[in-house]
Amino acid sequence: MLRLRSLTKNYGCCLAVDKVDLDIPAGQMVGVIGRSGAGKSTLLRLVNRLADPTGGDILHGDTRVSALRGQALRRWRADCAMIFQQFNLVGRLNVITNVLVGRLGRRRSLGSLFKFFDSRERGMAVTALRRLEMDHLALQRAESLSGGQQQRVAIARAMVQEPKIILADEPIASLDPKSAAQVMEALKAINAEQGLTVICNLHHLHTAKAFCHRIVGLAQGRVVFDGPAEQLDLAALREVYGPGQGMEELSAMLDQPELPAQAYQPMPAVC
Repeated sequence: MLRLRSLTKNYGCCLAVDKVDLDIPAGQMVGVIGRSGAGKSTLLRLVNRLADPTGGDILHGDTRVSALRGQALRRWRADCAMIFQQFNLVGRLNVITNVLVGRLGRRRSLGSLFKFFDSRERGMAVTALRRLEMDHLALQRAESLSGGQQQRVAIARAMVQEPKIILADEPIASLDPKSAAQVMEALKAINAEQGLTVICNLHHLHTAKAFCHRIVGLAQGRVVFDGPAEQLDLAALREVYGPGQGMEELSAMLDQPELPAQAYQPMPAVC
């Protein structure tokens, strides 16, 4: 169980995450929705401890994640894999080496810096790539792949970390619809077959409804909706996307496969 208690993050005078309370049981696939600037990315960075909270607690089982330092923090980051919108691959390296980079957080020796990965780790990488239908490209340079292929390599890299939680920060924002569907199907399969908790920031409401067990809506750093997709109604969407959205536009969000462009406009941070 991942528990967030009054989790808060200030950047100067701006409040990015505002006293968030969430309980996320192991094995859930959670979609986090909201306008740009609502605090979605900051929330995931806090969970992974890429950013430190200003206040509140992050708890996982009996571990107080918000208090971890040093080696214990490195272990948590290995347990809590991040997938980014920008893929964060090393373009000049081949696919399998990029995947093996995911093992660095599980190794102590400096040999890992020189790509001295053992046969077990290489086997894990090949298995992860095969699962994502990318094993035939294992020796190809990462920079030669399409965006969708690169994101699947990034998922394989996360998988070889042997994580307990996967955090996906806008993983399909820069992809075409076909590639986006492949990436979301891969995350859904990992969640269903391995029971891994997946928390995924998404722009498109339709995508969150199609792939996630639970939807959390953020507005100005606060949780304004938390529940199954079928409970999302016009009143809830108005809370998530703000009073600037007309009722007709909000109705369209429930019915159309993609959110209107207006929904992507940043919402002012709370200062």
